[in-house]
Amino acid sequence: QVQLVESGGGLVQAGGSLRLSCAASEKFFSIYNMGWFRQVPGKQRELVAAITTTFTTNYADSVKGRFTISRDNAKNTVYLQMNSLQSEDTAVYYCNTVYPIGLVSWGKGTLVTVSL
Repeated sequence: QVQLVESGGGLVQAGGSLRLSCAASEKFFSIYNMGWFRQVPGKQRELVAAITTTFTTNYADSVKGRFTISRDNAKNTVYLQMNSLQSEDTAVYYCNTVYPIGLVSWGKGTLVTVSL
């Protein structure tokens, strides 16, 4: 069974940057559209960025211009570069397939905490 492992989260001051990584246990990324999601306690998980098999990207309005999603199919990895972080970006970040969502079991996520 394919496993997704997110990493790169941490504590950062507002205005700072982080780069998240999502590695798959098997080589399957190249045939799936992938996305980064985030969730805060008491709220639904939301899609913040997506990248298709043809490298087309889409972003939630709240992160547009600040976050960049990319993928390296040779490394079975999807990245999320997050710049100009705001306190509202504090959440647990997950990756999974998109279009459709959630074809793979969800990983444990990586916690991003942005301090003022």
